[in-house]
Amino acid sequence: MKTSLAEPFNEKALRQELKIDARALGIPAGAAESFIDATCKSVQKTLSDKSLITENDLKRSVYKELKKYHADLAYVYKNRDKII
Repeated sequence: MKTSLAEPFNEKALRQELKIDARALGIPAGAAESFIDATCKSVQKTLSDKSLITENDLKRSVYKELKKYHADLAYVYKNRDKII
């Protein structure tokens, strides 16, 4: 299990990853944008009080929020780099 330190939360990079995944899943652009906005806002709020954020913290938080809006998108994000 990776516990490497993540860079400071990079919302732009996260949004880009999620947009690519959403497009691959065939999620309409408007819906995907809505999911991504809500997820990024919530993740930013959740992680703002932490002084040190690991990659696992970030992934866990993003997965938890995405799962509320689109389970398939959350699954793809969680298993990024693991799917063959």
